[in-house]
Amino acid sequence: MTAITVMVLGATGLTGSKVVEGLLARDEVASVVTPVRRKTDRQHPKLVQREVNFDRLDEHADLFEVDVIVCCLGTTIRKAGSQRAFRRVDYSYPLKAAEIGLSRGTRAFVLMSAIASSSSSTVFYNRIKGELEDSISGLGYPFLSIYRPSLLLGERKEHRTAEALGMKAMPLVNRALLGPLEKYRGIEADTVARAMVNEVCGLSVTMDSDGVVRIHEYPDIVTLAD
Repeated sequence: MTAITVMVLGATGLTGSKVVEGLLARDEVASVVTPVRRKTDRQHPKLVQREVNFDRLDEHADLFEVDVIVCCLGTTIRKAGSQRAFRRVDYSYPLKAAEIGLSRGTRAFVLMSAIASSSSSTVFYNRIKGELEDSISGLGYPFLSIYRPSLLLGERKEHRTAEALGMKAMPLVNRALLGPLEKYRGIEADTVARAMVNEVCGLSVTMDSDGVVRIHEYPDIVTLAD
């Protein structure tokens, strides 16, 4: 089997960094391409880091000649500074990357979204995530996988007060979320990353599929991770 090339967007974030680590350790992966604002100290024979301006991704189209793109880009309105800036990071950048990738021959796109995402949601965050799902679904990728985790658990580089409080309460809350509510359980970022890596490394039989779209929520993510 020919090893695949994978791009990871959001490679320095909580989940993205773990996806990169997992992919680099797999024999199925020939190289991991990470467009970043600033290079990190991480070094590996299979790692290709490139500093890019995400507002000018077209200038780096050559980077997108990969088999699979994994998108873990995301911010918060507080960190972005405004809803407009948030939309640029969580909608415009991923969509532009998906468009360039498809034009350069990328066959599969793996998207980190969020639970309750819907383009018709009255909640701004959920609506942007839903709009992105709809837009990328409409591009016609041979294979599209959408992950919809609830609260991501793990140690972040930056402090997020609301999420920190949620993480403290989540072990108790998770036990109460049963049946149809299970999908709202908080989940370790490491678990999501393992699921993504396992799915990407098993894509050889589905890369030539025609318009496959998979939606992964809590139970499915846990299964994929194992």
